[in-house]
Amino acid sequence: MASTLGDNFSLLSPKQQELVKMLLDNGQEHVFRDWPGPGVDDDKKKAFIDQVTRLDSSYPGGLQAYIKNAKQLLADSKAGKNPFDGFTPSVPTGETLTFADENFIKYEEAGVQEAQKAAFVLVAGGLGERLGYSGIKVALPAETTTGTCFLQHYIEYILALQEASSQGKNQTQIPFVIMTSDDTHGRTLELLESNSYFGMQPKQVTLLKQEKVACLEDNDARLALDPQNKYQIQTKPHGHGDVHSLLYSSGILKVWNDAGLKWVLFFQDTNGLLFKAIPSALGVSATKQYHVNSLAVPRKAKEAIGGITKLTHSDGRSMVINVEYNQLDPLLRASGYPDGDVNAENGYSPFPGNINQLILELGPYIEELSRTGGAIKEFVNPKYKDARKNEFKSSTRLECMMQDYPKTLPPSARVGFTVMDAWLAYAPVKNNAEDAAKVPKGNPYHSATSGEMSIYRANSRILKQVGVQVADPVVQVLNGQEVEVWPRITWKPKWGLTYSRIKSKVRGKSSISQRSTLAIKGQNIFIENLSLDGALIIDAVDNAEVNASGSVQNKGWTLETVDHKDSKEPEVLRIRGFKFNKKIFLLLL
Repeated sequence: MASTLGDNFSLLSPKQQELVKMLLDNGQEHVFRDWPGPGVDDDKKKAFIDQVTRLDSSYPGGLQAYIKNAKQLLADSKAGKNPFDGFTPSVPTGETLTFADENFIKYEEAGVQEAQKAAFVLVAGGLGERLGYSGIKVALPAETTTGTCFLQHYIEYILALQEASSQGKNQTQIPFVIMTSDDTHGRTLELLESNSYFGMQPKQVTLLKQEKVACLEDNDARLALDPQNKYQIQTKPHGHGDVHSLLYSSGILKVWNDAGLKWVLFFQDTNGLLFKAIPSALGVSATKQYHVNSLAVPRKAKEAIGGITKLTHSDGRSMVINVEYNQLDPLLRASGYPDGDVNAENGYSPFPGNINQLILELGPYIEELSRTGGAIKEFVNPKYKDARKNEFKSSTRLECMMQDYPKTLPPSARVGFTVMDAWLAYAPVKNNAEDAAKVPKGNPYHSATSGEMSIYRANSRILKQVGVQVADPVVQVLNGQEVEVWPRITWKPKWGLTYSRIKSKVRGKSSISQRSTLAIKGQNIFIENLSLDGALIIDAVDNAEVNASGSVQNKGWTLETVDHKDSKEPEVLRIRGFKFNKKIFLLLL
């Protein structure tokens, strides 16, 4: 060690010397090779050691474990090893729900009662750059009728569940954790503080910041230095699987367990429909006593979405896990299914589509993380320069995914899934306008355009289900995407948390025309024999009762197209391809 660092060795504390020795013992001599003697760049050397210390402390098992895992995974990658070698796929067991039928209602009401024993975890480490939005994704409006951003949308649903599950008793505050990153932490905190946490108590909210991991420059897992700064290791995000190790190391899981909580619900940052599915899925978890419950949607064969699959190894091991779509078809073909992933008689693959929303039972979750330290099975995806696979095009790193948590569970773990229609549960916003326009016709766009229109579609279909005559949509091309434009119907979660609550607030015969806008902002608002052809905004305090009835007809809010390249328009409108010209509307207070 002294021969590698020379007199620089004396600059280090005993603890730092141990860390450097570990690096040298694991083939990392190159990071110190060009260090000048003491007195030159000492501050930069200290900064380097500080960075190594952070990288070591933020990874389960430290940098030594990271390098060891990397060497094994890089060797497997170079050899072309199949991660599913020895496993045979089969269709797992789960629950398929049909919206508004007796079974769905039963589970939904059960889930509302379970919510007082739940904690919610939002994985929100990403910026909106891929969408053409310069802010954090959770600050994006879920829909532009009310301008409610995703973070507000989620918090209001959690608060609605908190109130509904208390049944008039003292409300148990539902904990809410947000996993952030260096890119999003400060802006997420600012968004919360500048909006008084959207009605949630600040002490209910915990922000856990995800650290990045070291990049690797070759198959020997040598740490990659920044080409512009030899005193800095390149780093990249490790993936949303870090949420498990963060929860474990923070000690928050023990706090929840001591408080009598039973469930942890994980969700991602831009799915405006998710909470329409959460109560019933939570009810399934409680009723079926699932340790792990993955929310899923029907999936077309070979569709670009992972499939929930049971994998059984030749040695008897088995697990229920997400298998990425590009791995599922060849796995099936290699396992005695000559046609691979094909649709069943109902027109969908028997392997439901994973949407990365998990419900975990807290007790078994703590037991598993106590065993693993929160580490999740990783993968590596280097881009090689040529077929020999000896050199990378650019540095790589290990990655992990939140949904891979079940990979290390024992066979006794009860792992299932809950399938719901995509129109009710799944409308992520992740593709920019140009990429979405290239999606083959008939496939989901997953853009800001389709995400907002999906909210209006779901709300329209729900009102139709409870007896409102809602006009059929018209098809329109917005930002190069052919979408259904339904009446622009929105409501706050405290009004329409569940199907049963919505049904109880709709009476008589009501109708809503296709060009209409209806926004319900209040708790005790009743729709009774209402004929709406225009725009109606109902904004009432919680203890006020409002009956919306009669005929409402006005010029309303017209939908106008916006060119996504038009820099004169705000980003939130450009990425949607439309805006509302709010000509006139009726406001009920």
